[in-house]
Amino acid sequence: MKASRLASAMLILAVSTALAACGDTDKATTAGSTTPAPTSAAPSAVATSAAATSASSPAAGAATDKQLCAAVKKANDKMRAELVKVATTGDASAADFKKILTGLEQEVTTVAATGDGKLADALRTFGAEAAKAAAAADPATAADNPAFEKAGKDVSAACKAAGINVIL
Repeated sequence: MKASRLASAMLILAVSTALAACGDTDKATTAGSTTPAPTSAAPSAVATSAAATSASSPAAGAATDKQLCAAVKKANDKMRAELVKVATTGDASAADFKKILTGLEQEVTTVAATGDGKLADALRTFGAEAAKAAAAADPATAADNPAFEKAGKDVSAACKAAGINVIL
């Protein structure tokens, strides 16, 4: 019972730490239109079309770092609410953590697809780490790793530079 709660707390801490960062100091490549980030949960189709758009014209249509960070903050708040819900309803299962991490990965990947530059790259890395943790037999334990933590810190630092603090 205590191991389950410890794993839950560690997952919350790992994901929160990872998402606490958001921003990019490379403003020249991300200063584009003010198109808001999509909220769709279909990252692969969005990622493909956004990648094609940004490859042909890096600044055209790309979301700014501030917009990316605002979207990540929204995704983080949603994930946090889900974690609190799971933690307060009793024993959290591996399936609960898998669902939360999968949703987080999808949202972060969707947000990353709308941007360009270092922040978007950091978001893609974070999404990949969330997907790895979600695919593990014990997602809570898998999320507690240095690569996931570093990916989150990179995103957090970039968002702080963009003027948005993502506090978990």
